[in-house]
Amino acid sequence: MAQIKPSLAKGTRDFSPEEMERRNYIFRVIKKVFKKYGYQEIQTPSFENLSTLTGKYGEEGDKLIFKILNSGDFISKISPEKYAASTAKSLTPLLSEKALRYDLTVPFARYVVMHQNEINLPFKRFQMQPVWRADRPQRGRYREFYQCDVDVIGSESLINEAEFILIYHESLANLGLTDFHIKINNRKILAGFSEIIGKPHLLIDLTVAIDKLDKIGVEGVIKEMEEKGFNAQDISIIRPIIDLTGTNQSKIETLKKVLAHSEIGKLGIQELETVLRYAHKLNRLVDSFIEVDITLARGLNYYTGSIFEVKTNEANIGSIGGGGRYDDLTGMFGLKGLTGVGISFGADRIYDVLLELNLFPENTNRSTEVLITNFDIKAEDLALDILQLIRSKGFAAEFYPTTTKLKKQLAYADNKMIPFVILLGQEELETGLVTLRNMKSGEQQKLSKQDLLTFLIKNN
Repeated sequence: MAQIKPSLAKGTRDFSPEEMERRNYIFRVIKKVFKKYGYQEIQTPSFENLSTLTGKYGEEGDKLIFKILNSGDFISKISPEKYAASTAKSLTPLLSEKALRYDLTVPFARYVVMHQNEINLPFKRFQMQPVWRADRPQRGRYREFYQCDVDVIGSESLINEAEFILIYHESLANLGLTDFHIKINNRKILAGFSEIIGKPHLLIDLTVAIDKLDKIGVEGVIKEMEEKGFNAQDISIIRPIIDLTGTNQSKIETLKKVLAHSEIGKLGIQELETVLRYAHKLNRLVDSFIEVDITLARGLNYYTGSIFEVKTNEANIGSIGGGGRYDDLTGMFGLKGLTGVGISFGADRIYDVLLELNLFPENTNRSTEVLITNFDIKAEDLALDILQLIRSKGFAAEFYPTTTKLKKQLAYADNKMIPFVILLGQEELETGLVTLRNMKSGEQQKLSKQDLLTFLIKNN
């Protein structure tokens, strides 16, 4: 039998120990901020019932859901006539009952409905888990990727939206980013546009088209709008809004004039102003990072109020975060009238940005702090005693498992970026002192066990 050359599925990646250390650094930084704002962690399964996911993301999103084939001989259960008469869309429910989760928000809504008698409202949760999308792989866009989501459900207060702005700002600043924009808009404003042109039924088509602005440009958006039923007069009203520039306040003043006769549009503007006011009150430092972007649409159908997107100007990689308010997502599962709002960090894109900008701390590249060398069997007992002593104090330590040349053991420490090496030989056995080598400077010093611990604590 011919050997098959191993390969990865497109849009997926392996992660080396070094990469995992860096990824976990990102998760630690973001998780610390989530907890600071009172959020608790949950997890949901990697796959859901297909019926749970479909119909929540719009037609475009549904196409990107990874379906899981039913186990067993599922084809035999479908008659040849029915199989021949079916389309891919109508055949899917017959072949697949489950799917990999597309995002963390819909599974969270399902979780809330199923556990509604166990949770306290408002319920503030965060999740850090992978999601899957059958998208076309490219730089910064993968088919399997991690999201770091934070949501609060059961609260209408716009203070939540303002705090999400702070969470974005604090998390990204703690990761070393300095030049990024937290873009904000409101779906009610977009609904106002569709209302003033007399086509509220085309709101979803409008948001889907505008959401592609970065990908297909203004002319591409206009073309798609024409294909969806918007006429020249509609476009003449909406086009200036797409091209709108200026300060946040000047944009809002323009919106007030354009949407003066749209009640839902005016409500969206009012909510937008309230979020900005709360954010300013909570932390004025975030003001310069907030950008009112009227073209921000967020293509997911379930958003109903504030919407967010975060982009960095330090790397050309697209958005690194996004989210918004959803007024009745749990209603799709039978629990009506429960509003929620949340944001997400794209951990994989943030990783790529930090790597490109060389922003990972040096110590994220190492896992072991001390290596004890192995010269001969005589020093083994002492080495194991010291190993256990160091580990008992919380330090990550290794004992090189075999006796070999010192050069090879030091090379091992270098490759793993282990900062300190303990040398144990005949002299150390006789004196009871250990020789500690600093791998960066090459300096060596002799220390007692107690002095060794004091040194490691001081330099940790």
